[in-house]
Amino acid sequence: MKELANHARNLLGISLSAAQLNALERYEQELLAWNQRHNLTAIRQPAEIRIKHFLDSLTCLPLLREKPLERVIDIGSGAGFPGLPLKIVHPTMQLTIVESVGKKVDFCRHVVQTLGLENVQVLCERAETVGQMPAHRQQYDWALARAVAVLPVLVEYLLPLTRVGGSMLAMKGESAPAEAHAAEHAAHLLGGSLRKLHPINLPGVVEERYLVIIDKIAATPDAYPRRVGAPSKKPLHGKK
Repeated sequence: MKELANHARNLLGISLSAAQLNALERYEQELLAWNQRHNLTAIRQPAEIRIKHFLDSLTCLPLLREKPLERVIDIGSGAGFPGLPLKIVHPTMQLTIVESVGKKVDFCRHVVQTLGLENVQVLCERAETVGQMPAHRQQYDWALARAVAVLPVLVEYLLPLTRVGGSMLAMKGESAPAEAHAAEHAAHLLGGSLRKLHPINLPGVVEERYLVIIDKIAATPDAYPRRVGAPSKKPLHGKK
């Protein structure tokens, strides 16, 4: 964990407290234990968990802190990434995790309870369903996702959840520039405007990584998101 703390400080300007490092270490222990039974993630070595899950999740924080960070929703969170590490390090946020796979939902709830995290809601739902719920629609300062879908699909998952004046953040790989171009029409249709592609370098990871920020500048039309499965089957392509 000392190496993780050094990377967080040197790469991201984030100082992790002893309590935060202890919480991340307990999270890692629970992930390793559950992974033996439930196959939650393909990343199984502690050193890789710390870089490819924890540090990767924390790369979002400097950008998230550029705007209000009160209500955050993490879509397709899997075993809790990036939402739970961000909550550990920025505990004042209200976090909603959305995951459709039951065993991953159970794990996230277990971690929340084990670490005593407050103001965290874990929903076993699809993003399209949550995006039409009044309690969640256009309610969040930030909507996040990591490796869930291509960007033209992801904007239909995230922008309906983002309040006007808020933003969505997508964690993407080397295809991010091409995906961002392909998603321009969908973003415009749903009330978004591409702000930046922020490159990320993780120690020992050769693959290119980007954080894609799309600001919410207008309300999302009521018709979106479409019914479950429609965004991935028929992504919103076309020209503005």
